[in-house]
Amino acid sequence: MLTYRTLGAEEIKRELFAHFIRRQNVTKCWRRERGKWVIKEDPFVDDWTEDDYRTLIRCLKNTASTGGFVYAAFKQGGLKGFVSVEPGLFGGGQKYLDLSSIHVSADMRGQGIGAALFAAAKEWAKQNGAKKLYISAHSAVETQAFYKRMGCVEAAAYHRGHVEQEPFDCQLECEL
Repeated sequence: MLTYRTLGAEEIKRELFAHFIRRQNVTKCWRRERGKWVIKEDPFVDDWTEDDYRTLIRCLKNTASTGGFVYAAFKQGGLKGFVSVEPGLFGGGQKYLDLSSIHVSADMRGQGIGAALFAAAKEWAKQNGAKKLYISAHSAVETQAFYKRMGCVEAAAYHRGHVEQEPFDCQLECEL
């Protein structure tokens, strides 16, 4: 049985991820070429190093301690998915809030956890004054299919910092 709850900054530490499997075998990605989106072969394995975990933990703790939203799914006490939304509207009239992360453990994908986490993020963002969620999303075909199912489209206004940090990500938005 799955349980969902908000995480506090004090809970976010390396041990939290002991049962979480980040691994994603990517074969094809979306790329923008000459103004059009195309699918390209780009095989690689996406997984987190210990440095990546340290960065993730620091970011999630910051989100939780500054008034953002960190929400997680657990199975038998083990973390199996999480989502985070940053506080602070941006994008002028777009009134975006930034969905900074959403991940489901590899052993639990395809079971509705991502959809439940995304729905919780949308509800939180709406309650906190946003009109839209902004997502700088991994370009893997499977990842983009998930966001499309959630109702995401290409962002009306791109966040320059996200584009510079992750130039291959797809910049998306989801109306609330």
